[in-house]
Amino acid sequence: MSDCVLPGQPIPLPKGPVPRLGRGIYTRDGQVRAGLIGSPQYDGSTLTISRVKPHPPTPNSIVLGSVTRLSPIQALLSISVVDGVPLPVGEEFTGVIRVQDVRATEKDKVKISDCFRGGDVVRGQVISLGDARSYFITTARNDLGVIFATSAAGATLEPVSWISMRCTKTGQLEKRKCAKPDGL
Repeated sequence: MSDCVLPGQPIPLPKGPVPRLGRGIYTRDGQVRAGLIGSPQYDGSTLTISRVKPHPPTPNSIVLGSVTRLSPIQALLSISVVDGVPLPVGEEFTGVIRVQDVRATEKDKVKISDCFRGGDVVRGQVISLGDARSYFITTARNDLGVIFATSAAGATLEPVSWISMRCTKTGQLEKRKCAKPDGL
């Protein structure tokens, strides 16, 4: 078992006798469920989930965050997930995506307002620790960029290319620096 589960999520068990339930696992209505975020693992005949502790970003960490502020030269992110581990509420970090760190090619033609909007959820990679208040983030890989956004009409946007997303309600195209979806 290596899939990450969330608290309350049912845990699929192999055929046969039910294993002893250890730390991070409980039963409700005859269903074995996760009590912690993590991957279920067998420790002998006992099924457990070890607590995954959040940690601050380090260089090369993959982070998720929402865009909080834009300027012509940078976008500010509120980082809420580091290396797949959610941070406790109120303990978010600040990230900065500079105009030169948006994409690997045509760096001189990048306009921050054509790549991000306030509220967009962005997947990025930490370049460096930046200044005392923030981390420098890059989206200069195909799998990095906007992963979720809403349109001006309030509907979800779906990616149609690496530079645009379509409103599911109006069909209107909006410019974004899109991340390539997983598995494609």
